Amino acid sequence: MPRTRLELIHEGHYAAEVPVERGEEGAWAPYLSPDDVRKLEAVRSALRSGDLAEAAKYGRIFELVPIST
Repeated sequence: MPRTRLELIHEGHYAAEVPVERGEEGAWAPYLSPDDVRKLEAVRSALRSGDLAEAAKYGRIFELVPIST
């Protein structure tokens, strides 16, 4: 039975929280479907190129801001 999980993708000053289905059956469990892998790669590519609108189609986008101490 697949479970919905959130995967975090980090590129540069941005991070994305993307929901994916994780398969829990079989010898290779847990695993991602090929469609989910393509989705994660599309988000990573969009974040890398700065296309936040494209990345936001797949999940929530965060801007990472350093905290000075």
